[in-house]
Amino acid sequence: MSTVENEPPRLYAAREPIFPRRVQGKFRNLKWVLMAITLGIYYITPWIRWDRGPGLPDQAVLVDLANRRFFFFWIEIWPHEFYFVAGLLIMAGLGLFLFTSALGRVWCGYACPQTVWTDLYILVERWVEGDRNARIRLYEQPWTARKARLRITKWALWLLIGLLTGGAWVFYFADAPTLLKDLVTGQAHAVAYMTIAIMTATTFFFGGFAREQICIYACPWPRIQGAMMDEDTLTVAYREWRGEPRGKIRKGEPTKSDVPPGAKGDCIDCYACVNVCPMGIDIRDGQQLECITCALCIDACDEIMDKIGKPRGLIDYMALRDERAEKVGHEGASLWRHVLRPRTLLYFTLWGAIGVGLIVALFLRSPYDLNVSPIRSPLFVTMSDGSIRNTYELRLRNKQGEAKRFAVGAGDAAGAPIEGLSVSLEGGQGAVEVAQDATFEQRVYLTVRPDAALAEAGQTEITMWIEDEASGRRAAVDTVFHGRGR
Repeated sequence: MSTVENEPPRLYAAREPIFPRRVQGKFRNLKWVLMAITLGIYYITPWIRWDRGPGLPDQAVLVDLANRRFFFFWIEIWPHEFYFVAGLLIMAGLGLFLFTSALGRVWCGYACPQTVWTDLYILVERWVEGDRNARIRLYEQPWTARKARLRITKWALWLLIGLLTGGAWVFYFADAPTLLKDLVTGQAHAVAYMTIAIMTATTFFFGGFAREQICIYACPWPRIQGAMMDEDTLTVAYREWRGEPRGKIRKGEPTKSDVPPGAKGDCIDCYACVNVCPMGIDIRDGQQLECITCALCIDACDEIMDKIGKPRGLIDYMALRDERAEKVGHEGASLWRHVLRPRTLLYFTLWGAIGVGLIVALFLRSPYDLNVSPIRSPLFVTMSDGSIRNTYELRLRNKQGEAKRFAVGAGDAAGAPIEGLSVSLEGGQGAVEVAQDATFEQRVYLTVRPDAALAEAGQTEITMWIEDEASGRRAAVDTVFHGRGR
């Protein structure tokens, strides 16, 4: 027995370099458009200015870690409002479920950052080294001055893209023009330089060398998609009933797409679909974990079908149920029947309900946050005249871009005035002054006359409120008042 036969099985196959061929078509054009849009959003967004008034950043999208806030155009999210971020993450997950159940891995094929940057790196590689055949020859030839020059040029451009990617990332966490100046002059914090270095290195490695390995081994989504897809999911598929048996055909020779059908299939085994695939798979082998449904194989196959005078669609977006129906002579279901079905409608309903809930919560939230905590040691104090006083710790956050002055008041559970109740602030202040975007703590005293019903009761639910003296807007919370009891 040979040495090779005695080797133990390998759990990991060494990477075979993939050199996708250039292709033209509607799906390739769609990928170019989406790549331009997504890269444009990523690189340009930190530079969009937004006037929020004095004392607040003028950057439209900013993750302000120092002040623990997130700015998105006119929306300002505070730390205690993290449920907005959680809601958006849930919507993103449901969106992936929705699109995957309806259209397969369209996210992976068109908008995933790994796909977008890999496409960009392949574009640079093709521009420097040539198309598929030229890159294969360069890869296989020994190192020469020309090969070294081409490789160094390509790697330098890859590093530049990685540097721009890392630079754009840190601009989301500080004022972009100011940070750029600090980076150039060497005055930026070390964390900024470290973040750019890590992002540059990972972008360079993932987009330039790992590529499809990230999708196959590092990303969990290919394994999750199996639970999201079913027989009605539209995905890239090969019409085996029409393409087999493969082989060369003469011009005008009838095949299975003709009427009456010929004995041969339409597939001429040209490997055009394999040569353009960024994952290096053969779609004719059926559904595979590696397929990201980028549809470049559709463009390549349609181009060949045009040349040999056969109908397009040998490789196409289709559902597995449709493929079986066509095999026995029936017509496949319409696009809307695959998209609008109970499963996708359920995902869309949940997705929309969370979105509507977040929008409603966004518009209903108060510009002030009020928290009132009774001081429980002691529960109450009997004054020299017999009146009963309770002490509260009032914590007020002013989320507006200007200082505000607030009056403090209290009433019964319905907010109505309570007879014999007076409100006073620590230090004899008449109102609470809170700076812009600041939190203020103040002790508040509620005192009732000795003959008041509130003084005789054990524990009574009351409401404490603050009122913006300028606008008259109120915020209120429920608390309790402790009396002598009986």
